[in-house]
Parts: sequence; structure tokens; C-alpha cells
Amino acid sequence: MALIVQKYGGTSVGDADRIKAVAARVAAAHDSGNQVVVVVSAMGDSTDRLVDLAAEVSGGRHPREMDMLLTAGERISMALLAMAIRDRGVEAMSLTGSQAGILTDTSHGEAKIRDIRAIRVREGLDQGRVVIVAGFQGVSPDTKEITTLGRGGSDATAVAMAAYLGADVCEIYTDVDGVFTADPRIVPGARKLDEVSFEEMLELAAAGARVLMMRSVEFARRFNVPLHVRSSFHDGEGTWVKENTMEDAAVTGVAHDLSEVKLTVRAVPDRPGVASAVFEPLSSAGVNVDMIVQNISHEGFTDISFTVARSDADRALGLARQAAAALGAGGVSLDDAIAKVSVVGAGMRTHPGIAARMFTVLADAGINIAMISTSPIRVSCVVDAAVAEEAVRLLHDAFDPPFEPQEESI
Repeated sequence: MALIVQKYGGTSVGDADRIKAVAARVAAAHDSGNQVVVVVSAMGDSTDRLVDLAAEVSGGRHPREMDMLLTAGERISMALLAMAIRDRGVEAMSLTGSQAGILTDTSHGEAKIRDIRAIRVREGLDQGRVVIVAGFQGVSPDTKEITTLGRGGSDATAVAMAAYLGADVCEIYTDVDGVFTADPRIVPGARKLDEVSFEEMLELAAAGARVLMMRSVEFARRFNVPLHVRSSFHDGEGTWVKENTMEDAAVTGVAHDLSEVKLTVRAVPDRPGVASAVFEPLSSAGVNVDMIVQNISHEGFTDISFTVARSDADRALGLARQAAAALGAGGVSLDDAIAKVSVVGAGMRTHPGIAARMFTVLADAGINIAMISTSPIRVSCVVDAAVAEEAVRLLHDAFDPPFEPQEESI
């Protein structure tokens, strides 16, 4: 008997027929002798509709009430799925995040899971039931308030629950067949990967690949929970995400991200403490900075450029302007038409020349690079958003991932 945690995204439970199809899959897993926990997202685009409705009702910020509102979507999904499973002769029970023991910090809208005390989940499993847990939500033990986990919250719920229960596998069901070498909507020749390491998946997620969110992969790596990313529309094998893989390709995939903007603080005095004065207020405000470039000093002044999430652009711009004024800098500019393109592969550690080849491919196509960032297994470039898709296709053609260069080609 295996213990399986399955997560179904909004598309997978988008209407009554799809909920019934999910119920059939869950019941089949249970009837095969497995213990099954299911984590569900809200149906289709219901979360977006609730956000729009809130905007029609009120123009103010109401973090607590927004969490109360948005958690309704997952509660609808879990209850309907429980009904459909029970109609198939399998006992099922649905639980909200708080009922399932998902304990978080106090941050409404972006709460982090601090602990899990899934007593009722274990009781349900011991009784032979399928247990359905609402994703994306929990409760703060300090304030007793309902919280939501932010983007990718249902994935994080599923992986955290799998880690707590010691599940044999966490299956992430979605509307794609697995993890691809690039976005197949942009690159028709992109291929599904049979397996990818936690480390590579973290870099791909950070670089814009949306099939798995970073937080869920971080949980999986920390607690060594194997992930199986699969389509909810057929029974074929998907992509396994795990600690070790058979082969470390030099380039496993190409990713792109259009969700960031670039800010530049111009003519900053080039002296110790300036960078701290720019970035400390951003950190204190919870604004995550991705890439940073400081230009060469010229006549005692320099420019500092950095990227942040588009959703943080207004806050970051205001804080950067305050810092610039205090420093006597030349001002702040914002570029919201950028994209980040990245190549990722664990084999980069032992294969030199990947970055040079990437730069050459972009240069030959006349694509200018505004910023560069690297890790041991990733190279990222900021380019104009208008050429992002072209850059992804060119890089995918150049490396044809999974890419393993011959020694003489390096």
C-alpha cells in the first residue's frame, strides 16, 4: 500500500465534467489499495473572478477580507469533488486548510507555512477515506485568522502535506503533459523531459517556467519528496522531479519571464554604503530584488539597475525615488518592457562555453542584452520584451535541449 498525495489545478477541476473525471482517477487510485490525499485549487478562473468582484465592490485594501473571500474558491472545489468521489462508492471527506492543520504565519495574501498538524487527515486515512484538502490556504495560530499562501499556494500545500505524511509520491496534475525543454506554445519543437533534478527545477521556476512554483520545489527538495508532474487529461507518464537524475545535461531547458520590470537609479555617488541605502528599504518593504547590475564608475558617479516583480513595480519605484533623493542621485527610471531569458542545466558545471554560446546566438540575431545574471547551473539575460519569444526559439534551436556538447565543440 502506498500513500499518494495528488494535486489538481484549476483547469483540472474547471467544470462538472472535469470534476467527475478527477473523481474517477482518485477512486481508481484508492481502489488499487493506496491511501490518497487530494489537494485542489479553485475551479478554473474563479479566483480571478472573485478578485474582480472585490474591485467592483471596493477600491480599498482589505487583506483579511480578501483572504476570507478567496478561500471560498477552494472550498467549493473540495466539496464538489468529495460528492463526486462518494458517488463512485468511495468514502471521502473534505477539509479546509485550517481543518487540515495547515498552520501559517500572519501575512495575509502571502502567508508561509510554518507547521502542519494534520490530525484529521490521518484519522480520515486510517478510516479508509480519501481526504480532500483545500489548497492555497491555512490559519495563523497566533491570530486565529484564515490566510492564503499566494501564487503557487496549492502546490505548496500538496508538497508540504506529502512531506508531513511521508507520502511515497506527490503527483501534480495540470493541463500540460509535464515539464518541457521550453514553453511549447512558443517553441513547437519543445520536448517533455522524463526527469529533472530539484536543483534544475528550482532554477527553471525562478527563470519563468510556470508548471511548478518555486515554493513547492523548495519544500520537495528540503524533505526529499519525489514529484510527478502529469496531465490530468490522460494516464501517460509525466516528468519526475527528484534529487538525482540519470544524466546532467549541459542545458536542460530554456525559460523566459515577462513578469519583471527594470529600475535604474541614475548618477549615484560612488561611495561605500550607497547600495545598502538603495536596497535596504526594498528589503524592509518585502520587495524581492532579482537581478542587480552596477555600472562602472565615471567621474565619481555610477548607475545601479535592478529588476523586481511587476506587481511590486509601484512600491519599488517610490522607495527608489526616496533613496535617490536622499543620496543626491540623478533620478530613477523604470522600464516595463523587458523579459528575462535563461538557459538551465546541471551539466554547466563541467561544460564551459555555454554562456559564450548563448551570447553569440543573441548577438548574431541583433538582440541586445541589458543585464546578465548567472548561477552555477543557469545563465539569464534581460532583453527587450518584444524579442523575447524570438530569443527563446533561437536558444532552443542552438542548444536543442537536453544538450550535451561534444568535447571538440567547446
